[in-house]
This record gives sequence, C-alpha cells and structure tokens, in this order.
Amino acid sequence: MGNRLLSGVLATATLLAVTAVGTAEAEEIRVLNWKGYGTDESWATEAFEAKTGYAVVHDYFNSEQEMLTKLRTNPGTYDVVMINAAFTGQALEEGLIQPIDLGMIANAGDLTPEMAQSELLNADGKTYGVPWVWGLTSLAINDKAFDTPPDSIEVMWDPAHKGKVVLRDDALEAVQFGAIATGQDINDIQDLDAVKAKLASLLPQIRTFWSSENDWNQMVAAGQIDVGTYWSGSASRAKVNFNLPVTFVIPKEGAVGWLDGLSIPAGSKNVEAAHAFIDYMISPDFYVAWDGKVGAPVSANQKAVAGLDESAFNRAVLGDPKVATRIAFQKPVSDENREKYLQLWQELKAANQ
Repeated sequence: MGNRLLSGVLATATLLAVTAVGTAEAEEIRVLNWKGYGTDESWATEAFEAKTGYAVVHDYFNSEQEMLTKLRTNPGTYDVVMINAAFTGQALEEGLIQPIDLGMIANAGDLTPEMAQSELLNADGKTYGVPWVWGLTSLAINDKAFDTPPDSIEVMWDPAHKGKVVLRDDALEAVQFGAIATGQDINDIQDLDAVKAKLASLLPQIRTFWSSENDWNQMVAAGQIDVGTYWSGSASRAKVNFNLPVTFVIPKEGAVGWLDGLSIPAGSKNVEAAHAFIDYMISPDFYVAWDGKVGAPVSANQKAVAGLDESAFNRAVLGDPKVATRIAFQKPVSDENREKYLQLWQELKAANQ
C-alpha cells in the first residue's frame, strides 16, 4: 500500500513536472541573431515579456553561413531569425523560413515602402522577411589618430597607419571592399584580378582580421587601431554605449549598404509570439530607446527614425541625399561567385602568413 501510494505520488509529481516544462516551452520565444544586436538587450526583452508573457531565449551566430547552418540542422528550434536580406532568398529556396502575416504586425504600415516591398524579402506575393534596420559597411576611425576624419578609402593604404589597420575576416565583405577601392560595382564585379591586387597591396598594412564587434572595440580601446572596416550600427554603439573615440566615415568612393530583416523559421513552435516580437522590434518605442541607450543602425520604420533627435547620426547623416548616392546595397551573391571570393580571400591570407 505504502509503495503504491509512493508510486502514485511520484507519478503525479512527474506529470506535474512534465506539464510545467511544456508550459515553460510554450511561454518561450527563441531568437537567432548576432550577439549584442538589439534583440537581446535585457531592458527590451524584459519589456516584451511584461507586455506579452513570452520569455525571450537567444542563440547566436558569427556569420550568415553559420546562421543558415543552424537553421538547417535545428529545424523547429527557433521562432525568429535575423537575416541579412541578401541571404533571405537562399533561406527561402532551402525551405528554412515561412511566410509572415503582416496583418499581425501593427507597425508594418510605417515601414519605408521601398524596403517593405523589396524583392529581397518578398516572393510570389508573400512576405518572408520584415525589414528591421539598415546600415553601412564602411570605415571607422580612432579619433585619437586623426586631426580630421579622412574622406577617402585610400587612408587604409597610408603608410602612416601601417600595423594599425584592420579588416573583417569575411570573404564577401573583403571583396566588396576591394571592389569599391577599384571603382567597381559591388554587385557586378568585372575585374576580380584588380580587386585581388588591391587587397594584396593592403595586407602589409593590416594588424589583424577581426571577427566580432567585441574584438574591434577592445582593439580600439587599447589604441591598436587607427582605421578599419566596420558597421555603422557598431560604430554608433562603440561611441554611445562604450564611450570609445570612434567616428564612422563614408568615403567619397562609396560604401556597402545592407538591410537586415526579421523572419520566422519553418517549424516555429510559437508563430503568434514571433509576429508579436517582430512587431515590437520594428516599433518606434523599441528603436528610439535602442539608439539612445546603446546605438543602433537605421530603422526601416519611418516613424521610428522621425522619433530621433534631428542631430542624430542615423537621421542627420544617413538621411542626407548626398550620402545616399554613395551607397550600393548588397544583392544576393551566386554560389559560383561566393566560391570565387572565398578562394581569393583564402589565397590572400595564406600568402600573408
């Protein structure tokens, strides 16, 4: 009798535990993104949880290829994923993401029309990515190394900065940077040999190839960087959040523009929560706080940008029509070209060892 009673108690306890776990899972929303990139700000996730009851759990990637691999190998694990729009088509072709119901996203009506209707995020009349933020890959400088900010990409080759120049360890980014430096269209590179030669001539200047925002910030804090490629949002965070002497530069030769969208992976267990999270992420309330507290790229929500101070970088500088003419937005890259760029980059790094 005692054993049966004990067994019954244990069985009941086990059932309650399983039920509790199931409930906990139902109340979670799992997000895949770069670390420290907006969605995982504690004040933001706490506000979202208080508003909706969903606890936000994050996983991270360090490259677009790693992001795609995580979606491929962990089906059903994630509810929201941040994707550079140039990769959204690939994710769609592989069946890694599902259509989004914009009717469930109240703030979608305030998105910049050109971005909301981008062929990079939409297909066959359906939306697979909601434009979130956009920005530039260009140059950032250590203010202590310059009396005035440079206006040309050629500053990277200036012998005065030898050993204090950095490039991100990313084949596509490096090749597109080389294309700008050789006066070519980043989306239609005709002379890859010229790009390779230009990058080869830069290698003696390079201190290291960085891979994370934290790496870049630590090096500039230690005075190890004069100039290097960087992202506009990261440069803003370096100045606002970490009080580092960093200025973002858009040289006369141009810069690479990118658009980041929020998608819902195929197999998401919390589709309704995913829509709610995307709606919160594109809202003016979240964006203005993100930019003011931390530093951020430019919101795709027009009302959010209008909520910034008129002197804010993301409104005053990136909203300048003259700057807009120097921006080339990334388009999808074919597997063939991506392989060529990777081979070029590997050959350059090997020769530099």
